[in-house]
Amino acid sequence: MKTTAIRGVLLAAALLGGCASAPYALKDMGSFHIGGREVEISGRPVKMVTFTPGGVPAKVDPNGTYQVEQMYVQYFIPQRERGSLPLLMWHGGGLTGVTYETTPDGRPGWLNYFLRRGWSVYNSDAVERGRAGWAMYPDIFKSDPIFLTTADPFVRFRIGDGAGSYNRDPARMRLLPGSQFPVEGYANFTRQVVPRWTTTDDAILAAYTQLVDKVCPCVILVHSQAGQFGQKVAQARPDKVKALVLVEPAGLGDPKQLANLRNTPILAVYGDYIETDSRWPAIRANQIKQLEVVRAAGGRFDVLDLPKAGQRGNSHMLMMDRNSDVVAGMINDWLERQGLYR
Repeated sequence: MKTTAIRGVLLAAALLGGCASAPYALKDMGSFHIGGREVEISGRPVKMVTFTPGGVPAKVDPNGTYQVEQMYVQYFIPQRERGSLPLLMWHGGGLTGVTYETTPDGRPGWLNYFLRRGWSVYNSDAVERGRAGWAMYPDIFKSDPIFLTTADPFVRFRIGDGAGSYNRDPARMRLLPGSQFPVEGYANFTRQVVPRWTTTDDAILAAYTQLVDKVCPCVILVHSQAGQFGQKVAQARPDKVKALVLVEPAGLGDPKQLANLRNTPILAVYGDYIETDSRWPAIRANQIKQLEVVRAAGGRFDVLDLPKAGQRGNSHMLMMDRNSDVVAGMINDWLERQGLYR
């Protein structure tokens, strides 16, 4: 299951992006790629390319076989495991596994939090993202990539108070009242944003399914776009996914297979400002409607509304907000109530 082993090692917190004083006690850590397929490309012109200034040009023939649509996974296994199953973390659209690593303002992220609590954590870069790599388009990815401006997430992710609220100067940003997002680190957040395609869902789903087949039974924690992938994989592998945490899911499960989730405990987590957003009331309502169908089929789900739980000001990126550890603790408490934490 693992490609690299480091036995009985103590890693300083800084190695994982954390700043806690105590070291991390790891039994194992490593990474691997999974999924993908080979694709033949033909009919492209051969080019002479100079790869380094002053170098000798080399002939590059783009015709041939390519390995594409693989996914990157990094894992950390604690010396003392308290989570009864591995915890898989899946990021949202236009992002990578960095979502769960060090927060934009330099605090330990959710990867660090759950690892310290004794969970074996598997953090992924999905197909087309980060260390998973790209593929040629439109030959393989059938659409152009979408790029976001620096200001786009500020409004879309419920950090700024409406159009025109972003400013390069944090002191002049217009935030939603009581926002928990660490705006002094906003530039670090936008540095994480990567291109995304709208035509790669099937490839992403296939790679995630192979990951579950490899390392599960497990708990899956998903964010935003990955909501659809977590639910669909759980529908396809109900014997392997023992709990599903949906952090502001922006995508739905397969409406024809909702009953497959009846034996999977589900927690849906939502931040603040949803009622006043132009899109999120409908996104949330559609998700809850699906979960009610699961409940009608004998399943169970809980909704954690952070404002109702006393945690106000959370953005869509609530794993990066100033109270991120508090939110993670609420999730961990829910998992303990499901009998998955000891």
